[in-house]
Amino acid sequence: MRTPSGSRNDMDRETAETIAAQGLAFLAEDRARLHHFLRATGLEPADLRARAGTPDMLLAVLEHLAGDESLLLVFAEARKIAPESIGHAVALLQGTAQ
Repeated sequence: MRTPSGSRNDMDRETAETIAAQGLAFLAEDRARLHHFLRATGLEPADLRARAGTPDMLLAVLEHLAGDESLLLVFAEARKIAPESIGHAVALLQGTAQ
């Protein structure tokens, strides 16, 4: 999924949620990345499984990715999305996008 220019006008909530779901899959693909996410959020694996598609979990995933530039860049490259689209997706899920 490539967002054309990465601008907020190019993204809707459904796209933001899709990016977040891809982010969760990305974290789950690597044991160390997933462990770091769980440690950073204080979640247990069972909590993650139970809340995987919820808005708060999707937002937590994006905020985690956005908080680590190197991780964000690896994710963006792996999923072929513009790195700045993560910030736009966070704003949409927080309800602060203009």
